[in-house]
This record gives sequence, C-alpha cells and structure tokens, in this order.
Amino acid sequence: MPREKVVRIWDEREVVYSRERWATLRAKREKALVIMERLGEFDPHVYGSVARGDVRRDSDVDIFVPYRVPAYLVELALEGLVRRRKIVMATPWHLIKGVIEVDEETTVTFPLVNPTDRELEFYRWGGALDMEGLKRRERVPGVNKKLILIIPTERGHIEREVVGREPEVARILGVSVDIVMERVHVLTRRDRIGRTGIYVDEEVPDWMAFEEALKVIADRDPNVRRKVREAGGI
Repeated sequence: MPREKVVRIWDEREVVYSRERWATLRAKREKALVIMERLGEFDPHVYGSVARGDVRRDSDVDIFVPYRVPAYLVELALEGLVRRRKIVMATPWHLIKGVIEVDEETTVTFPLVNPTDRELEFYRWGGALDMEGLKRRERVPGVNKKLILIIPTERGHIEREVVGREPEVARILGVSVDIVMERVHVLTRRDRIGRTGIYVDEEVPDWMAFEEALKVIADRDPNVRRKVREAGGI
C-alpha cells in the first residue's frame, strides 16, 4: 500500500462515523484485546488508529510493550501466534525493536534495549491506549501519517492540521514540542524526497533468540553497537 502523504486542511473539520466504521473499530479492538490480555503483565498498549478510532478496513493493529523485557517472555506469552520475527531500527539513532508479526495486519513491538523517554513519546504522538482503557472503550487523541491531529468525539472525530499548531498539539498529546517538530520534519521531508528506507529490518531465524540476533548485527554494525552500548547493553 502506498504511504499516505501529508495533507493540508485550513480549518478543523468533523468526521462522523458510519455504522460500518464503528463495527470495524470494534472488531479491531477486540482483536487487539485478545493479544494484549496475553501480554498483560508487560503493560501492553495499542497505538495508532485503533487507539484513536479513525480506522479503515485495512488499518493495522499495532501493539507495543513500553519497556525492555527478555524477548523469550514475550514469545512465550504469544505462543501459537508468532508468524514472523524481526529486528527493526528506523535510523542509526532510533530505538532498536523486536517485532513479532501475528498476521498480515497485526504486530507486537517491544524494545530490545532500554528506551528513552523521547523514544516512548513517539507512541503517544500517534495515540496510545493501555489495556484497561481499551476495555473501557476509551479513545485517545493522536496524529496520523498525514500529519493530521485526530481528536475523538462521540460521533467520530475532529481533524486539525498539525503544522502551525505545534505547541497546541504537544499540549493535547502530553508530549514535548521537540517530538512534534521532529515528526513534522521527518514526514514533510519524506514527501519531498521520498522514503529512504529502514536502517535495520532483519528477520530473526526460528532457531535464534532475539538477543543473540541483535548481538550478531551489533558485531558488524558500529551504529547498532553504539546504540546498544548507550542503552545499557543487550
């Protein structure tokens, strides 16, 4: 699927959901909850459109664990659901993450090194909701890939442009202005020059532990090795 481009809206607008859209949201949240209940001891969060509510039929179900835990514990909790395992690092400066693909639309992500507060802000930027909030049918504000702030309402959501409202957006999301400015820069730059790819995106063999695979990558890549060292090791 092509990446969604940044759009401009000159004022806020309200989107009212159809019955079909509410049903799609309910189905994706039920799917997320089944997986999150397995991961309950690790404080799992769902993030993105499933947390905000602005889902489409092709929206992903993205779940993350917000702190470093031994990868085998995550795998044990998801026993029978693991389809594919990867190590991902967006750029040489970003968090190193383990990714477990459950199916074509569902992933569980967890840090392989200790995350910084700034790296965790990324999830609040897109909208993140814990398991109890999901059970209470809460929805949270967040920014989509088009750089539009989504604010949930009883009928659907309100959309506001992020560019030019950075301090307001930071306040609503409870994140720093710095992370807002960074994401605006990254997403608008991608529109100008195109996506440059992910720095590390490697499948982990079935017979190898995540931590062992990360050590192999770190041994050959100085940027990964530096990040591991700065984050306190594997």
